[in-house]
Amino acid sequence: MMNDGKQQSTFLFHDYETFGTHPALDRPAQFAAIRTDSEFNVIGEPEVFYCKPADDYLPQPGAVLITGITPQEARAKGENEAAFAARIHSLFTVPKTCILGYNNVRFDDDVTRNVFYRNFYDPYAWSWQHDNSRWDLLDVMRACYALRPEGINWPENDDGLPSFRLEHLTKANGIEHSNAHDAMADVYATIAMAKLVKTRQPRLFDYLFTHRNKHKLMALIDVPQMKPLVHVSGMFGAWRGNTSWVAPLAWHPENRNAVIMVDLAGDISPLLELDSDTLRERLYTAKADLGDNAAVPVKLVHINKCPVLAQANTLRPEDADRLGINRQHCLDNLKILRENPQVREKVVAIFAEAEPFTPSENVDAQLYNGFFSDADRAAMKIVLETEPRNLPALDITFVDKRIEKLLFNYRARNFPGTLDYAEQQRWLEHRRQVFTPEFLQGYAD
Repeated sequence: MMNDGKQQSTFLFHDYETFGTHPALDRPAQFAAIRTDSEFNVIGEPEVFYCKPADDYLPQPGAVLITGITPQEARAKGENEAAFAARIHSLFTVPKTCILGYNNVRFDDDVTRNVFYRNFYDPYAWSWQHDNSRWDLLDVMRACYALRPEGINWPENDDGLPSFRLEHLTKANGIEHSNAHDAMADVYATIAMAKLVKTRQPRLFDYLFTHRNKHKLMALIDVPQMKPLVHVSGMFGAWRGNTSWVAPLAWHPENRNAVIMVDLAGDISPLLELDSDTLRERLYTAKADLGDNAAVPVKLVHINKCPVLAQANTLRPEDADRLGINRQHCLDNLKILRENPQVREKVVAIFAEAEPFTPSENVDAQLYNGFFSDADRAAMKIVLETEPRNLPALDITFVDKRIEKLLFNYRARNFPGTLDYAEQQRWLEHRRQVFTPEFLQGYAD
């Protein structure tokens, strides 16, 4: 990350505290971010701000207990979600920014996308436009434990398995983290862990940083040769250090960012013996419901989600032994798969008819229904550039049916003073449909 002309490459560490666990249907409570240079020296002022919950939403009580942020506090300290989104967008769109956090690829980034979607910003561009990128320290810590554990203390949970909870890692390594589940405390803790890995395991750190990029990852993947790789993923479970050797069987038939991998440490007999329909059914059956049936040792790896992949020999024999991964079993499975190329067609067939996507009726949950056209994106930009009080007079036609509903919600939640009488009644009816007597009774219980 060298200085390039005027614009320096920076890291933006961030964290959300939210009022629930659903990135689309729950709402953010607090956002914190700190910008650093490539050596993790802080640049500028730390940013922390709150979001006012809208009047058609109630927080999950469990989330309030964890974060300690009540809706009353967020309402008193916060701004509406339109202003909240604008502040985050301005931080995320500084050129040459690598936006990262702790478990952000699986949670915070989805929160960001949904906040931007509800507030007329591009949900995706922040992570790639202007030389920007994203990364996630959680899998960096998992990879460090599995592949190069020296120099860092690795805490265990109550089951004797490695724990990658931020508060456990900071405590084990003598790092100040007094107020876990406060967004700013978590951001400082994440920066400290990044510094620790960069100091103790610089080669691994630099490798993982370079290979956050999907084009770098693509160069590692050799489907025709089924070239084995080491893969670190929470899906594998802490009991084996979240790690296995995998082999790429095929690219996903519809998603060009996903490769179908076989877990070479698993039991590959189902892939040889069962047809694709049976395999698909078993793949989508919860482990607890499989009974005596062997799980299907297949997983999708999404190269646009910063997965950890490396040459097979990156996992040293002594680390494979420590993690309980049987190298010979993996090699035997690889040989069998290479001798049975028909397995490729089977796995492609599994994913060619994937689980049907059932769209929600709720526009807030429709981010992934499809991309907006260029014309609609241009129209959405006009919405953003319009003074809120002038929004009712805005005369724009949208092609995508979602946008009219999004615009109505946007006005009602952020600028209720812009609603006329009929629109106020429409919003009141919407709130009645959300806060039914059954919902409120269940909430009170």
